[in-house]
Amino acid sequence: MEMHASRVIGADRMTVWAALNDPEVLKACIPGCSELTGSPQEGFAATVTQKVGPVKATFRGEVTLSDIVPGERYTISGEGKGGVAGFAKGGAQVHLRDAEDGGTVLTYDVSAKVGGKIAQLGSRLVDSFAQKMADQFFERFQTRLEGGEGDPQDTA
Repeated sequence: MEMHASRVIGADRMTVWAALNDPEVLKACIPGCSELTGSPQEGFAATVTQKVGPVKATFRGEVTLSDIVPGERYTISGEGKGGVAGFAKGGAQVHLRDAEDGGTVLTYDVSAKVGGKIAQLGSRLVDSFAQKMADQFFERFQTRLEGGEGDPQDTA
């Protein structure tokens, strides 16, 4: 599965960059995330519980960052295992640039692969779920950076 999207965030590029590297911000923005530890230099470990169709699972995984150009881009690579539910692995290229009217344009290109029971649900359901997760993450991320009210976990 592949996804490509961009979003204009009402914050300067270095603020967006710092937030993309802050474990507390990421934990608050990842739907279903109960734990996120680590650092951009060492990589992150996460625990995320999600329900995809009839399959509910807790995924534990690790994420590493590479091709890092501070304030401009990085590549995220990771893999998560959800026991009998299956696995997910993939990566994303994240790019930042100044928006014409102020703020920052965040662009991401994601490729991912799933296996196990989750893969048996069918690509349309899995792709739809992945898009929903990405949209929720970036909506929460944008709300947090733009000073939106309330807890970003409640915007789903």
